Amino acid sequence: MPNPTPTPWYRQTHWRILAALVVGLVYGVVAALAGWSRFTADWITPFGTIFLRLLLLIAVPLVLGSLVTGIASLADLRKLSRIGGQTITVYIATTFVALVIGLVLVNVIQPGASIPESLRISLQETYETDVASRQETAGEVAERSPLQPLVDMVPDNVLGAATNNRGMLSVVFVAFLFGVALLRLPRDQARPLLDLFASLNATIIKIVEMVLVVAPAGVFALIAGTITAVSGDDPTDVAQLIGALGLYCLTVLCGLLLHAGITYPVLLRLFTPIGPVTFFRGVVQAQLVAFSTSSSAATLPVTMRAAQRNLGVSEEVASFVLPLGATINMDGTAVYMAVAAVFIAQTLGIPLDFAAQATIVFTALLASIGTAAVPSAGIVMLVIVLEAIGVPSRGIALILGVDRLLDMCRTATNVTGDAAVAAAISSGESRAMTGRPAAGIAGPGASA
Repeated sequence: MPNPTPTPWYRQTHWRILAALVVGLVYGVVAALAGWSRFTADWITPFGTIFLRLLLLIAVPLVLGSLVTGIASLADLRKLSRIGGQTITVYIATTFVALVIGLVLVNVIQPGASIPESLRISLQETYETDVASRQETAGEVAERSPLQPLVDMVPDNVLGAATNNRGMLSVVFVAFLFGVALLRLPRDQARPLLDLFASLNATIIKIVEMVLVVAPAGVFALIAGTITAVSGDDPTDVAQLIGALGLYCLTVLCGLLLHAGITYPVLLRLFTPIGPVTFFRGVVQAQLVAFSTSSSAATLPVTMRAAQRNLGVSEEVASFVLPLGATINMDGTAVYMAVAAVFIAQTLGIPLDFAAQATIVFTALLASIGTAAVPSAGIVMLVIVLEAIGVPSRGIALILGVDRLLDMCRTATNVTGDAAVAAAISSGESRAMTGRPAAGIAGPGASA
């Protein structure tokens, strides 16, 4: 059978999204120079919001359908236990490595030493209200029982859990419960409900394809809205701020690049036959959507599609590993929290000994698991980390101005990590079953 005619590069979705991202950046700067911020907020940003809502709309049913069918398709509970144990272990290990990378870089570069006193005072005054609200939320989280995240994971209403994207861990729990129950039922009794979830999953995948048709327009609107919102009608403000905090931003970005460029290729090298170039070509579409939306949950449909189509990840592994990763795997956030906590301490002149930095690692590891249930998770969990090491949480005012831009980068890293772990687990499962790597996993990353 002859091979189908390949899609021209300029019609491939990830190139169109990348072009939209660049055009959005250019438009954002032009809009700020021309004083079009209000026009952009009224007539362009809403299209980005619609695109983001479309992705969030399908996130919960996608988790339910894919996770239930994925678990129910496993041979037995022992296989589920093995995959689950391996997944959580690798996620925690990569998060630990991310924290170490962040701490090493921030201690070597010491970006906090470059902040002038006048800018420090100005930033604290500018973001005083935002800091107070974050402190209040963090205080509520800190007062919770140590086992409260476990309690929050178990919903008292299935429909209630399905209506809250921030409670994705509850949705994962419900799907896990249904999947295990169906796995233990006789096949004839489980078949009707399995067919329903399988049909739901297929329908959502088709909706994902439909949503991706308008992805370039959505990405353009999101990026343009972000640039004009940060800069207002004077782009020199954001330029001055990024210039003053440039070393901090550079430290975070270097940490993210090192983690994505070294940790994940090493993981792939150890556990899969897939090469780094093939891998990054395969996940670039998910990375771009993650960058523009700043949401792992919203990007989940695209990540699952890319992992299965471009990386050869099996459906049963993708259905379990990726939804779990979108909930608990926060490698990019871990790099950010390590750098930000030490940067703020350096800026305020507070030395941190080895014990304090070990506390950062321990607290951030726990935070990466409980993040999904907390509004404004990254900043809120940073407040908790700062309080744990005795650094005044008002110091977050120093980084709030550039946090939105860094959030986009760390979300792209989070999504990349999810895909890398899914590829590793899928390849391991294939070897366990057949003695060979997953079929197609080493093939070229075809772009849809």
